[in-house]
Amino acid sequence: MSSTPPVIDVHTHAMPMPLLRELERRGLADLSRSAERVLLLDPDVCGLAPGSPIPLAPEQHDMERRLAAMTAMGVDHQVVAAPPFVFASESGDDRLVLAVTRLVNDALAEFAAGSGGRLSALATVPVGHPGAVPELARCLDELGMVGATMGTFGGGRELDDPVNEELWRELAARRSFTLLHPSRVSSRDRLADYHLVQLLGYPMETALATARLIFGGVLDRHDLVLCLAHGGGCVPAVGGRLDLGWRRKTVARVTKRTPSDYLRRLLYDTAVFDTGVLGRLVEDMTAAHVLLGTDAPFDLADDDPLGAVRALGVDAGRQAAILGGNAARLLGARAVPAARSGRTGPPRSLSTTVEGHTS
Repeated sequence: MSSTPPVIDVHTHAMPMPLLRELERRGLADLSRSAERVLLLDPDVCGLAPGSPIPLAPEQHDMERRLAAMTAMGVDHQVVAAPPFVFASESGDDRLVLAVTRLVNDALAEFAAGSGGRLSALATVPVGHPGAVPELARCLDELGMVGATMGTFGGGRELDDPVNEELWRELAARRSFTLLHPSRVSSRDRLADYHLVQLLGYPMETALATARLIFGGVLDRHDLVLCLAHGGGCVPAVGGRLDLGWRRKTVARVTKRTPSDYLRRLLYDTAVFDTGVLGRLVEDMTAAHVLLGTDAPFDLADDDPLGAVRALGVDAGRQAAILGGNAARLLGARAVPAARSGRTGPPRSLSTTVEGHTS
């Protein structure tokens, strides 16, 4: 094997077919259009309007095609997470959310285990719901997952709600890499056209959730290893405005430091799709806080991630850090080095039940 450090993509998604078939069996999914690369999910699961088509690329579930796509992009290792369409972020049914989350985590663990060491999995944690901490512990301690992913809202509660305090405490204590991914939008009716939910709503949602983590004191109380998807969405661009409010508005002067100080402590992926924007992100947050991320295999993904980083023209050390060095350091020995030596865990069965729910 080459001595070149591995290229590690920390922001990718998977929806293994055993998961989708199980959801369909329970009346929560419809695979009748899978040949058209379209998936339909129950609104309680996906948070979308009934009948909303969700892209279903073969690489979401076909391991051979996924590994071939990784090789074509020059990526050695992917960290896979469930997409927000299975977070059930807007459901208030605690039993449904936890049951679906367990199904998702079992399926992702099995999928990663079958990758020959080229995939690691992130645990989906159901923010806003009881049971989040035990599920995190199950995934990290029993399923061998290497970190966590979460939505920006859950159970009708914001991320700074006290219900999530135990979860933040556990993530900080474990130094668990956590990918924060937008999972809903505000004013959905104003974003209904032109695919604006994803194009504009998601970046705004990440900014809103991050601002609440800052002003709500979560980042004062807990030292998190938190990576913001899509380069942090809108939040890097509004740091100065948040600082101005912190200085001039008494109601916003509730943290120890300025908001931009907290932003510089967080991590960001490279999925911003613009060399100038990415260059500014690296300049403002430093290369040590930026990790390669593509959002593959959705259609709104970076299909030339190495080219995007190389186009920055940064020195070899910073380039290597962004392409994989930072991820290897943060994920630790149980992730990438173990994967490169081919050690994987046993398959897991999808035995969790979704009780008491009908579509």
